Amino acid sequence: MILPPLTDRALAELGGIGGGPDTLALLVRDQDTRRMLLLRAILEAADAAGADVCPPAASERLRVDWALLEAAEAAYGPADASAVRTALCRPLLGPWARRCLQALTAPPGRASGADREQRGRELAADLAHFSAVAAAVAARAGVPFAVRLDAHGGALALPSLGALSVDGSGPVALDVVHRHGRLTLSRPGAADVHVFLEDGFGAWSDSRAWHPAYALPALLPDGPPLPLEDFDPYRAAPGDPQCYGLTGPATLDDGERKNWLQAWSGTPAALLPAGEQRPAEAATLLRCLVPLATPDRATAEARRGSCSATRSEAFGAVLSSTPPDATRLAATLVHELHHAKLAVVSEMVTLHHADDRARYFAPWRPDPRPYDGLLQGAYAHLALADFHQRRALDGSDRAHLDTDWSQFARYHAQVGAALPALVGSGELTPPGRRLVECMVDAHARMADHPAPRAHAVRALEYVRTARRLWARRVPQELRAPLA
Repeated sequence: MILPPLTDRALAELGGIGGGPDTLALLVRDQDTRRMLLLRAILEAADAAGADVCPPAASERLRVDWALLEAAEAAYGPADASAVRTALCRPLLGPWARRCLQALTAPPGRASGADREQRGRELAADLAHFSAVAAAVAARAGVPFAVRLDAHGGALALPSLGALSVDGSGPVALDVVHRHGRLTLSRPGAADVHVFLEDGFGAWSDSRAWHPAYALPALLPDGPPLPLEDFDPYRAAPGDPQCYGLTGPATLDDGERKNWLQAWSGTPAALLPAGEQRPAEAATLLRCLVPLATPDRATAEARRGSCSATRSEAFGAVLSSTPPDATRLAATLVHELHHAKLAVVSEMVTLHHADDRARYFAPWRPDPRPYDGLLQGAYAHLALADFHQRRALDGSDRAHLDTDWSQFARYHAQVGAALPALVGSGELTPPGRRLVECMVDAHARMADHPAPRAHAVRALEYVRTARRLWARRVPQELRAPLA
């Protein structure tokens, strides 16, 4: 597999916080290719690892799982040859893959016997998840099979189908049989659970232990449904540090799913005033939503507050607490998908050689940021400025017109405060400089249509105040030039 190159035209489009269909397809193709290479690396690493890291039975199980995936691909046939590849490129299989490869290739070190046993149990649980993935893909393809799967953490998750709750947090073995669109899940001491696949996505059962996967309607006509991933065990990988202001994953009840559906149903209309490219971009890049818990700091007055994030290893996933309305969800998608776009670009080309010292002023954060964090933040906030300005100039959403101008003014001022440090860095590579210069041009074009004066004045004062507070907290010797 050969990774596609990032063309000059694509880099210019992305630097201008845009991207036509060909450019977006290029990003998707790059990430899908990397995923397949990563899965191949896991198979090779499992074969190469010693028996103390990956027992022969675990390695053999991986080969059996892969054979089941090949049977699924054959069942789909030429008419839908990409179906299995699409399933393997699910966003949340990325964190699983990175975790497995790290465990299989980690140097022996001086870990104690207890630590080695714990790592072995964790790897066994991780590899067992791939068996569940293969079974779900094969069932969706109509392949008959009988396999043994292991539930961990009190549940067996079958991606795109649902999850089965089981007693106990340790490994629980289940015999799973698929015939003619029906799964039978059996375990000693419990009644069999019969699960019936639904067309396209999800599966139902009359068992209360079964929780069907849920998907939101397609963003654009004729598109696929969008999974709302609230069961996948890798939606927040074990041991991941919490990001700034980010809550943990949430499992939704029916009422919370309805809240998501209500916000989601209005999202295309909220994106469209910002230009037809925004719904098209979201439909191309977004593959699932991962619900997060509502931030604890949200009071009765500030309940509209929310948090969101992306993960570089989970391309296509946006993590978000329940959005208060469609406009806020649309803005979240613009923000987070631009983080995702820049993360892909950073994998395709080296943008800078700056170190990771946190010494730059970012008006949207109280803490100093490393250069890469400043670049990521400026890029995403520039996209938000564009989103709100286009909506304000369109004027069709009168209810949010004042808010759009206010948000545009603030984001535009914030990015303007960050650009000098980005442009002035001597650590930029030629592609990085091209990207940043395109960001400067986009920022300058927005100034041709300024916000009403009151909003602009408030935004500038907000940035000045943020800088003064930051300067009090960060000693001069710890700041970067132009920061």
